[in-house]
Amino acid sequence: MVWTSRPVNQITGTLRAPGDKSCSHRALILSGLATGTSEISGLLEGDDVLNTGRVMAALGASVERIGEERWRVEGVGARGLQSPSVDLDFGNSGTGSRLMLGVVAGYPVTARFIGDASLSGRPMGRVLDPLSEMGVTYDASAGKTLPLLLTGRADLQAISYQPPHASAQVKSCLLFAGLNADGRTEITESRITRDHSERMLRGFGADVNSRRDGAANTVSIQGGQSLFAQETTVPGDPSSAAFLAAAAMISPRGGVLVEGLMSNETRDGFYRAAAMMGAPVGAEDVGTAAGERLIDMSFESADLNGAEIPIDLVPSMIDEFPILAVIAAFATGTTVVKGASELRVKESDRIKAIVAMLQVNGVRIEETEDGFIIEGGGGAVPGGGLVETHHDHRIAMSALIMGTAAQAPVSIDDATMIATSYPDFMTHVTALGADISNTAQ
Repeated sequence: MVWTSRPVNQITGTLRAPGDKSCSHRALILSGLATGTSEISGLLEGDDVLNTGRVMAALGASVERIGEERWRVEGVGARGLQSPSVDLDFGNSGTGSRLMLGVVAGYPVTARFIGDASLSGRPMGRVLDPLSEMGVTYDASAGKTLPLLLTGRADLQAISYQPPHASAQVKSCLLFAGLNADGRTEITESRITRDHSERMLRGFGADVNSRRDGAANTVSIQGGQSLFAQETTVPGDPSSAAFLAAAAMISPRGGVLVEGLMSNETRDGFYRAAAMMGAPVGAEDVGTAAGERLIDMSFESADLNGAEIPIDLVPSMIDEFPILAVIAAFATGTTVVKGASELRVKESDRIKAIVAMLQVNGVRIEETEDGFIIEGGGGAVPGGGLVETHHDHRIAMSALIMGTAAQAPVSIDDATMIATSYPDFMTHVTALGADISNTAQ
């Protein structure tokens, strides 16, 4: 089905943010490892997260939906994980698969990891290499991709490791492996990345140490610790809310309030970058959830200006570059993104996908090795293009948001993958005033 987003005069309204995907994955994983029965509310019920729940159940946890966005999980505790009788299918989820490789590593378990065509093309060597140093064995497809068979061990050895590229998935994978390793596992990041694993591990009773040295960050965990069941409320997802924020910013008459958002310096890069470009962004504290500060955020129409995005913001907005590119297309002047080579190994090669998305809609953009350069249209984007999504949910949503303010409708070739991260996206943006419909190809 081709989906088409048509220009509208205003984007306005109030919405509650969907549950954060990163925290939802981790809530299911940690609840499944803990001793006792945990309850989770506000869980994002997208395909990626639901696959993580099915995987935890296949490994021996009891995972039960007890209401809308409410789940009960009885953890395996001291008995540990069991070898699954079925393949562990992660669908499209790089986060779920990489985190679970670390979880399984610390148990005498053999499991086969599989995923869809997109996930099967993404590199797993970044986590398999350090896990091998800890004692894990595996048999992977060429290029260290899925499908792969991994065998963990009860006598896993702790390591000190510095990832070649700052990655929250690598850090979290090794923290989860280190939870059951012999000794202290230490990960040194060249730049701080999202810290949900550290916060949530502490919430489940683990002792996790962090220390910063300038831009660098070192995190460590002592092996042999136990986790204990918790009641967890998942905070609102700042990555999903970025699409709603952008729709307000580029609208001729925009005014959107998003309630219950997580406020975390490792996740707010998009909002800081948008403020640099002239977007009015308001925030009000409303409480805490899962160890995270909660805020309500407001966004309005803005006369945006191009900017060079500081490299130190890149890790905190790595998922938001497709929608940043959209607001940059509407800005006056040049926007430059550097230091974002991680985008090459997302659901698609997101640098190439972003460039193609804008070019087919009449925007001047230059691809670079680690980013892109956009010449904004001063509030005007021609539109009229059909965007190839490459099975990437964030490219799909970004293109549809662009269509709400372009001079001509913007279409995408597929929207089914949006359910992986934001199943209510169409309902939410339509409630704000978007005009989106689908037709058979």
